[in-house]
Amino acid sequence: MTSMHQHIRGSLLHWTDVVVITGYFVLVLAVGIWSSRQTVRSGSISNYFLAGRSMNFVLVGTSLFASNIGSGHFIGLAGSGAATGIGIAAFELNAVFITLLLGWIFVPVYIAAGIYTMPEYLQKRYGGQRIRIYLSLLTLFLYVFTKISADLFAGAIFIEQSLQWDLYLSAAVLLFIAAFFTITGGLSAVIWTDFVQCVIMLAGAMSLLVVVMVKVGGYQSLISQFPLVKPTEIWPNRTECTHVPKNFLHLLRDAQDTELPWPGIVFGLSISSIWYWCSDQVIVQRVLASKNFSHAKASCVVAGYLKLLPMFFMVFPGMAARVLFPDEVACVNPDVCERVCGSRLGCTNIAYPKIVLELMPQGLRGLMLAVMMAALMSSLTSIFNSSSTIFTIDIWKSCRQTASETELVIVGRIVTGVMILVSFLWVPIIKATQGSQLMHYIQSITSYLAPPIAAVYFLGVFTTRINEKGAFWGLIVGLMLGIVRFILEFFVYPSVPCGEIDRRPSIIKDIHYLHFGLILFLLCVCVIVSVSLLTESPDQRPLARVTFMTRHNPVSKRYEADDMDPNPHDKTDMDMLETQVVEPKTWIQKCGSICCITEPSPTTLSEAEIQEQEQRMVSLNENIIMKRASTVAALFLMVIGIFCFGFFA
Repeated sequence: MTSMHQHIRGSLLHWTDVVVITGYFVLVLAVGIWSSRQTVRSGSISNYFLAGRSMNFVLVGTSLFASNIGSGHFIGLAGSGAATGIGIAAFELNAVFITLLLGWIFVPVYIAAGIYTMPEYLQKRYGGQRIRIYLSLLTLFLYVFTKISADLFAGAIFIEQSLQWDLYLSAAVLLFIAAFFTITGGLSAVIWTDFVQCVIMLAGAMSLLVVVMVKVGGYQSLISQFPLVKPTEIWPNRTECTHVPKNFLHLLRDAQDTELPWPGIVFGLSISSIWYWCSDQVIVQRVLASKNFSHAKASCVVAGYLKLLPMFFMVFPGMAARVLFPDEVACVNPDVCERVCGSRLGCTNIAYPKIVLELMPQGLRGLMLAVMMAALMSSLTSIFNSSSTIFTIDIWKSCRQTASETELVIVGRIVTGVMILVSFLWVPIIKATQGSQLMHYIQSITSYLAPPIAAVYFLGVFTTRINEKGAFWGLIVGLMLGIVRFILEFFVYPSVPCGEIDRRPSIIKDIHYLHFGLILFLLCVCVIVSVSLLTESPDQRPLARVTFMTRHNPVSKRYEADDMDPNPHDKTDMDMLETQVVEPKTWIQKCGSICCITEPSPTTLSEAEIQEQEQRMVSLNENIIMKRASTVAALFLMVIGIFCFGFFA
């Protein structure tokens, strides 16, 4: 047992910590129940999956940040900061610019198209069902094996060490609480609880930053000590493993850098960010819940400002952990590391839990435990809600075109329950496959699987010549290449501990995962464009309001891609907002009673009222004051982002 392990095992949480944690759960549960009331009473699919499109920009912006910043960020950013310095913060600062791309380029297209899900957008843009179904399944696959697994593993590291719960009990409790908000309340409850949890996260992280900086002696002391600290136990003749890179204060590093090469950061990372921020269901679904286009843009600005904080709240504390606890956090001897954290590749992942458990005073330690729970559950609720939305709208509704709103909501809740079960079953696999730097694991998986999706959305939004055949084969070729690299790196040629001879082939060890993501994106673009140009040009009528150039086309002149199919009776997902209600089956009625859902009563809206409602849902009109304020705030945000990159370049 290590000294840290003995320290934790020999101590119990103070009663003030228990009070703070209990207060956190009571507060979040109260907010979740309160925000769920209206949704639970209504069987409206719009209320459940898009919060009735009634959220203001502050709630949506904080929800974007809370959904993005999971426990994996606390563990991963701090761990990479402890290993190599501030370079990992480039992942967060890059998002400052991509969130603005979301608000000003992609969101207006999505709003104009009147969509619920991202696969639904692809069907409207390209036509047919195969791309929509294919991307739906791939997205659910990505959620299980990247987002959920990473966040559960990170949360387990913290909670298992601090509360001394069994790993599986911890995971089960957290999954249950996260599912409670998602299943009962839909997106409205998720956004409101995200807001509360975002406030808690920022307050706790700021408190920890102050405590750590005081302990380490301030910023200048941290910078001077960081490259000098070394663990006590070092392998003979392997002292290079203890060295901190000389560019530990640089965000942009040499192109040959093994950790963070600048071409990968500038280009490869931007491609992954476009997938995550501009086409991922978890993120886009929140923006679409905004009450109008002005609030959607403003929410992206709010999220962008919040993304400036992780470098200070997570990366710098991780660097301080290396200075304060070098034998545990900076261990390099595989035998020692295995005793400390169970991984022979290194223990930088324990940097954040270490400083919380060792440095935070009574009460504030409980606050930080609540922060980690908040980060984990805000991410899980977001993923569960988005997963249920994708399955319900893109898969279930394609099979049951006459499904009522109540049936779709119930199916969405059942899917959430299935996701919980699958996530729990993956806990032992997460524990067995942990690495030394969690953030690089997350980003590498993204770089192998996301570029084809980013290429299809990017070309779909900006061009009208790309057709369904090109997009489909681009996705297939990209997925095959990405899976090959994934299998080779994680199963055939896994990483080797520092100091051992790296016998992996050059394509694995010499081509950085960010560079691979850039290459994969360009190959997919070539395939998509080539196949599209060699096949027939797409019908231009369905492209109204589904590309950036056609986003302002009148709603009345828009054609659905499915209108060109032999079976034109298929309803669009916007039709779910209309007045026709299908009588539910007996099992649906029973499930609805159990879930406290009632079938909405048929309304008697006139044709003109229905048309006005639909036009309001897809309107791109803006409040002139909010438009100007958002533009100024966005420009100022870009200046700050550029300054940060320039200052630490």
